[in-house]
Amino acid sequence: MTAVLITGTSSGIGRATVERLARRPDLTVYATARKTESIADLAATGARLLALDVTDEASMRAAVATVEAAHGQVDVLVNNAGYGEYGPVEEVPVEQVRAQFETNVFGLARLTQLVLPGMRRAGRGRIVNVSSMGGRLVFPGGGYYHASKYAVEAISDALRQEVRPFGVQVAIVEPGLIRTGFGAVAAGRLQAVAAGTSGAGDAPAGPYAALVGAVDRTMAQSYRNPLLAAGPDAVARVIERAVTSRRPRTRYLVTAAARVMVHSRRLFGARVFDAVNRLQFR
Repeated sequence: MTAVLITGTSSGIGRATVERLARRPDLTVYATARKTESIADLAATGARLLALDVTDEASMRAAVATVEAAHGQVDVLVNNAGYGEYGPVEEVPVEQVRAQFETNVFGLARLTQLVLPGMRRAGRGRIVNVSSMGGRLVFPGGGYYHASKYAVEAISDALRQEVRPFGVQVAIVEPGLIRTGFGAVAAGRLQAVAAGTSGAGDAPAGPYAALVGAVDRTMAQSYRNPLLAAGPDAVARVIERAVTSRRPRTRYLVTAAARVMVHSRRLFGARVFDAVNRLQFR
């Protein structure tokens, strides 16, 4: 049996991935969250539940040790835990930026460090890092979130080359707009930063008020548009391929809209992409 450890499974993409992978008889799936009460219902899928906080060293060590005690090593690590810190670069408090990187980047990196010795001993393993189309292009109002995903892309590219001699494979999954709680949380953080508060729902204020309002409206419209956004199972299906394929791709872009945007940005360059954003977020 292949042991699969998945982070951030209390909702959205992580939850959908557990529900999909746990159906497979060849996989033993470990669903994780900071509080196992939030994922108690996933036990019905056959998944095993673990407490795991990717910002806490002891918690990460304990989770990896539990899987290794049962299986010898973590065979597959799916680094999914993450969230979006939104707001103008000038206005987002630096402590919130640090918290963003603790979850999206440093937690991913540290958990990867903890599972690799076991994978190397076994001579096999797979790490699937959930990035974003936001690791390939940038929209205004999301600079720090995009920066965290660009970091995930860079770490993954270096890691893939470093661990290949040990039989360990690395794949990146890059979702586009996915209908989970992510959009609502991001919009709330965006408004809170602009209003100088810590809660959602405040009217944007300050020099970036117009931009914040435009970004907020555009995000809401985009997540409602069925041509632009998909459900979390669309990503879970791709993660399943990244986990089970004999030779996984280095990158999986999820949703047609994401593929169009990423490749358009690459083909037309920064000036054209900026001009399109000025029209979209005015």
